[in-house]
Amino acid sequence: PLQVSFTLELEFSCSILLDHAEVMLQATSDSTEATPQDNVVKLSVPIRYEPNLFLSSNINLHRYEVRPLGTFIHSSGPEFTTTVKIQNLGCYPTQNVTLHMALPALGHHQATILSVTHVLAENATCVLQPPDEGTQVVPVPPEDLQHMDR
Repeated sequence: PLQVSFTLELEFSCSILLDHAEVMLQATSDSTEATPQDNVVKLSVPIRYEPNLFLSSNINLHRYEVRPLGTFIHSSGPEFTTTVKIQNLGCYPTQNVTLHMALPALGHHQATILSVTHVLAENATCVLQPPDEGTQVVPVPPEDLQHMDR
C-alpha cells in the first residue's frame, strides 16, 4: 500500500473570520480500482484565532517618602493615579477579556499603605473586591534601606 504524508499551512484573512475550514482530498490513479469511492475524504477543522493583547500601565507618582520605623504618620499620603490599558494589537476581535489586579494594601504592623479611592473605566466593567475569606493578605515587609545608595 502506498502512503503519503504532507502538511497543509493555511493563511486566513483579517477581514473574513471563519469558524471552521473544510478541506477535501482526492487521490486518483491510472490503475483500475475495485473501491474508488474511498479515495475521497472531507475534513472539517475548527479555527481558533490567537489574540495579540498588549498590557501597559502608567503611574503619575514616581517619588516616595521613606521614613524610619516608629515615625510613621497615620494620615493618607499623596494621591496617585495608575492607568492600566489593554490593547488588542491583532486584527481579530477578542471577547470576554478579564484582568485581575492584586494591589498591596498592608505594610509593617498591618498599616494600610494603599487604599483605592475611585475607579474610572472606559470600555470596561470594573469590580473592586476585597480578598476572599480564605485568602490571607501577606503584608509588604519593611526594607532596610540604610545601606542603599538609591
